[in-house]
Amino acid sequence: MSVERLMTTPAITCHVNDGLDVAARLMWDHDCGALPVVHDDGTIAGMITDRDICMAALTRGEPLASVLVNSAMASRVFCVGPDQHISDAENLMAEAKVHRLPVVDADRRPIGVISLTDLARDAAKLDDGFTHAMVRVGFTLAAISQPHDKAQAA
Repeated sequence: MSVERLMTTPAITCHVNDGLDVAARLMWDHDCGALPVVHDDGTIAGMITDRDICMAALTRGEPLASVLVNSAMASRVFCVGPDQHISDAENLMAEAKVHRLPVVDADRRPIGVISLTDLARDAAKLDDGFTHAMVRVGFTLAAISQPHDKAQAA
């Protein structure tokens, strides 16, 4: 099954020069915990999570509107294409230890997001009890949940 069948669309994005207040409002309005961040040309620049916003607010002590998204986002972003297989997304999530991946087109413009939640919901829909899909989601979650190597994160 392809990523396109499970991804959430459209991709709700924010701009690298938006304030954190804009990103937080978009997350609230669209009930999500992460947003792809884009450059002026619409290409992916990074990802920002609700946790990134909280940590920036705590460590900087400034109003969210005064802090730019580009100063708090993860600029090392892992993406998948819409035609890639779900197992590619699961493997990348596990390897990168991320819960969500932006889905990008051939020009690296976000068109959707696929999350561990999307994978879990799909696995739960299957009517044959404890499925192979549930096992894969469990392994992906276990890999994501491993502590990050502090030297690598720095």
